[in-house]
Amino acid sequence: MLEFAPLPLIDDFLLKYNLGQVFVFLFVLSVLAAIPLGSRKVLSLNAITFGLLFVVTPASMAPLPFKFLGIALLVIAPVLYVTART
Repeated sequence: MLEFAPLPLIDDFLLKYNLGQVFVFLFVLSVLAAIPLGSRKVLSLNAITFGLLFVVTPASMAPLPFKFLGIALLVIAPVLYVTART
């Protein structure tokens, strides 16, 4: 058997954060990963995806401000997609 199991350490670390905070962290990482591509369409599709995630996530897992962030992303991202050239 394993004497050192890292899963309880990861679990204790993740219990401090809610799902909305995790989504914001993943959104920032994905935006930083998409910037070198130089495509506003990719960035806007990314924002639409995370906007849907924020809106669909139950309120018990992500507080209300994250829902508002999702609504804002769903309003702004399609405008960016339509105005993007590449």
